[in-house]
Amino acid sequence: MILVIGATGILGNEICQLLAAEGKETRAMARLTSDKMKVRKLEQMGITIATGDLREPDSTGPALKKIDTVITTVSSMPFSYVPGDNDIQHVDLNGMKALIDNAKAAGVRHFIYTSFSKQIDEDIPLRNAKRAIEQYLRQSGMAYTILRPSCFMEVWLTPAVGFDAENGKVQVFGDGRKPVSYISYKDVAKFAVRSIENPAARNAILELGGPEMLSQLDAVKIFEEIEGRKFEINHVPVEALRKQMNAATDPMQKSFSGLMLSVAKGDPIDMKEVLRDFPVRLASVRDFARSTAAIA
Repeated sequence: MILVIGATGILGNEICQLLAAEGKETRAMARLTSDKMKVRKLEQMGITIATGDLREPDSTGPALKKIDTVITTVSSMPFSYVPGDNDIQHVDLNGMKALIDNAKAAGVRHFIYTSFSKQIDEDIPLRNAKRAIEQYLRQSGMAYTILRPSCFMEVWLTPAVGFDAENGKVQVFGDGRKPVSYISYKDVAKFAVRSIENPAARNAILELGGPEMLSQLDAVKIFEEIEGRKFEINHVPVEALRKQMNAATDPMQKSFSGLMLSVAKGDPIDMKEVLRDFPVRLASVRDFARSTAAIA
């Protein structure tokens, strides 16, 4: 049986949909405070629900019973972040370490963990927690797969971070000319599911990107072509991003600033080798731009 943690998030939910479509026996761990509608939709897929909370290590035991593979996409950032409670220290670091310990004790054979690209190297709380967990997992003795996706296009090419295609206004980090391998979360979900049985995923770190290495300005041009109009572009200098990161006292604010700075520096990922082992048809930025234009 497969346990998905983070199943009410966009990536975890997509993973559950793929597993359900394949008829895989799947359990999802959800907190008592999880969105009831999202939990109900998981149940309608045929997913079994177990209650658990990474902040309370003893609560994860029932969810881990008779589990062969754990897939975790959970993070306190950005939507459920609560300083001093549901935050990077309690969830992304301490909670994840306890989960790994409990999974090993429960006899889990394969642990699939979602991190992010190796080229995100700023000294920020979220990045530091992710790298610490990667190392902890690798030393756990369980077979592991570490997924390191680049920027989700459904996040970084949306108003959530200042890319407002609908209103033709875009915030670009740095000069906007460094290549980034934007990837769809739906493709990351495919890699997660295929990692369950693919031998190439065992004890492996998979750097994941989309089909192209595009700069932020390249992405803007694609949206402009599809929208049929020019966008207003506002550049946020690297110096301003670094100043903002260094001045931040809240771990989430510091991490967001660091991630924006990483995008400014670029995040290119060559997918040739990975695609030889995992023949996934990758969605492009143009695909995404067309889909958002169709919705609008």
